[in-house]
Amino acid sequence: MLAVSEGAPESIGHRAQTVKIADFDVADYESICAVYMGDRAGCLDCARVFRFAPALNAHQLRAACACMRDVEDLTTDGFIEYLGSQNLTSNVEIEEVESVDWNDLKGVDDIIHALDVKIALPFEQHELAAKFQLKPKRGVLLAGPPGTGKTTIGRALAHRLRSKFFLIDGTVIAGSRDFYCKIEKIFDSAKRNAPSIIFIDDADVIFEGDHKDGLYRYLLTMLDGLEGASAERVCVMMTAMNVSSLPPALVRSGRIELWLETTLPDEKARRVIFAERLVPLPAPLCSADPNLLARSSGGLTGADLKSVVEDAKLLYAHEWVQGCAVRSVEEYFLEAIATIKKGRRKYGRRRTVEHPGARKVGFVPEHN
Repeated sequence: MLAVSEGAPESIGHRAQTVKIADFDVADYESICAVYMGDRAGCLDCARVFRFAPALNAHQLRAACACMRDVEDLTTDGFIEYLGSQNLTSNVEIEEVESVDWNDLKGVDDIIHALDVKIALPFEQHELAAKFQLKPKRGVLLAGPPGTGKTTIGRALAHRLRSKFFLIDGTVIAGSRDFYCKIEKIFDSAKRNAPSIIFIDDADVIFEGDHKDGLYRYLLTMLDGLEGASAERVCVMMTAMNVSSLPPALVRSGRIELWLETTLPDEKARRVIFAERLVPLPAPLCSADPNLLARSSGGLTGADLKSVVEDAKLLYAHEWVQGCAVRSVEEYFLEAIATIKKGRRKYGRRRTVEHPGARKVGFVPEHN
């Protein structure tokens, strides 16, 4: 007897009788939970557990039952929360991802609202999603200049959705001869664990690589293959700095259902960002005027503002070590702002090309 996960080798397959173990259904979940939890399994709505994680194997279910069977107030919500915390299927090690949530994203209220309603709701409100047949948007494009929060939104989604989040970025493609196989496995895992998100970070950069033609055609095949009861609940979200660098067939009508754009923070958003970043600084840096800094930093991204604070600390610390006369605290921040603006003028960054299908939300750019 030979047990295999993918299929019997050809040399053996035609000589032996093949028996395939079918994927688990709700009844299988109920049976396994009953075996390992006894009467306590009656506290669980296995149909809800199955909707949340339809691709669990017997080992994973047994481990979850072993950890939860002695919980005093055992509920289905608690069981599902435990499953979500275990990173059971995602290809992302959540503990290695910088911890961020929606509240860390400043000035992008419209984007957060759109993602809450059209992505997060079908994932998190299981009973409501089942009652109204709610499904996340199948294609989302998040476009905007570097440093405006696109990847941070991905990190927030990774922490919020955990085992429902699958990542494709440059590390999947670069230096790999088997990236087609990796992508196929990611899509297969996402379909089996639907509803789920496949997050393709810096898609425009990925498609500029050596595998551009073959990769994007292969990805189109994967996208067009998202059919069926589980696959139709897979959301593919892409980020891009330059929409014009994306293959036209990838962004054509029908594949992208939700267009979102991040732009530069306005003065109000910059003031909020500076005010929050100044609070934990030691005196006298924490006393800098966020209003002055916000007025002086027009045209900078959220990532630039973070660099301003870090650079200002270094400038102050260097003069303090050298025994120099301490300047007005705002001067260190203004010097850091001027340096970053000078670098922008000298080296310039590629401007994001407007796309007629994009709906502008979030930050409002300024012309300083």
